[in-house]
Formats: sequence, structure tokens, C-alpha cells
Amino acid sequence: MNKKTLIFDLDGTLIDSLEDIALCMNEVLKSLNLKTHKIEDYKYFVGGGVDILVQNCLDENIDKELKQKVTSEFKRVYDQELHNNTKPYEGIYELLDELNGKYNLAILSNKPHEFTLAYANKFFSKYNFLEVHGQKKDVPKKPDATAASNIAKNIGVKNEDCFFIGDTLVDMQTAKNANMIGIGVLWGFRDEKELLDNGALHLVTYPSEIVKILNNYN
Repeated sequence: MNKKTLIFDLDGTLIDSLEDIALCMNEVLKSLNLKTHKIEDYKYFVGGGVDILVQNCLDENIDKELKQKVTSEFKRVYDQELHNNTKPYEGIYELLDELNGKYNLAILSNKPHEFTLAYANKFFSKYNFLEVHGQKKDVPKKPDATAASNIAKNIGVKNEDCFFIGDTLVDMQTAKNANMIGIGVLWGFRDEKELLDNGALHLVTYPSEIVKILNNYN
């Protein structure tokens, strides 16, 4: 397939899920008499999967057993339903309307696989995403290049012809590790400096700017 290939991160890139993640985690922390955090703080806690989220929320001296308790409780609370505060960012549908059918589209998230699929089906079922993958036990999570490279291989394109689009250092490191073109989005969870320091080749403030970047690669 000779179309350009775009691999999107999910949380912080396509959907704004920060409030629901924060509310669910704070509910768990409060139930266990642990320190809760401001929603804004979670911008720096997320991006690496559930284990990293839990690690970032807890003090370093908390024992392994309690960390496991927090992890299992968060999964139970968060995984009960698709959350009402989570929604696509402004301009994402318009971007996908422009891209759909013209480009190969894929999603790669560190959110657990079943929930990545659930949110993709809820919000993006009308769009032709060829590959949708979340965190799986048998595949290293981002920033390891394996999952991104597998997507390129499954679609039938070279890594260097793929654009990896995300909002955190994890995504930009994934792009770099996989020899893909990293596009950092500034509407997500992290800032310009973090994205540039970790290999972003392009930065965008609005979703529509991604189309302009793609046109420059014609």
C-alpha cells in the first residue's frame, strides 16, 4: 500500500481522557487513605501505562503489596464502563474526515488493549483504522518500537514512511526508536520542550495542521 501511514496515540492525542483517569485514581487513593492529586498533576502521571501511572501517584516508600492493590483497584474502577467525560479533542473529527480513505490510519496506545478497542469503537467506528492496538502482555509497550513496527509490517509499508503522532515523550521516543516521523501535538498532556527534547520532528497546535505537514511530504 503506497498511501502515507499515520499511527496515532490515543489518550492525549485523539481523546481527552485525563479527567476520568484522575477521578478514578483519586477515588481509589482516597479509599485506601492515600494522598490524592489535582487533575492537572495527572498530565505528568499518564502516558506509560497503568503501572507507571500508579508508580507516579504513590510515594516511593510505599510497599509493593500496596502498589499492587492500587493497580488492581484502579483497573476495577476504571474498567467498569466507558466514561462520560472522555471525548475526542476539538478538531479531531474534522481531521479524520480529511484523512479517511486517503491515508492508512492506525492507533497504538499504552492503555490496555481491550479499552483501546472500546474507545476506538465508541468514537471512531466510522473511520477506516486498519490497526488498533493497546497494551498487551506479549508485546513490549511504547516507547519500544515493536508494536509500531508490527503495525507498519501488517499494513505493508516501511517504518520510515510512517508518521507517529502523539503528545508525550513516550510517543516521540517510539517514533525515534521505530525510525518513523514523529509529530508532537500540543493540545495533549505535555509541552513543546518535552516533545522536542525527545525527537519530535514536527509540532502542531491544531489537528488541521497535520494535513499541512503531510502535504509537504508529497
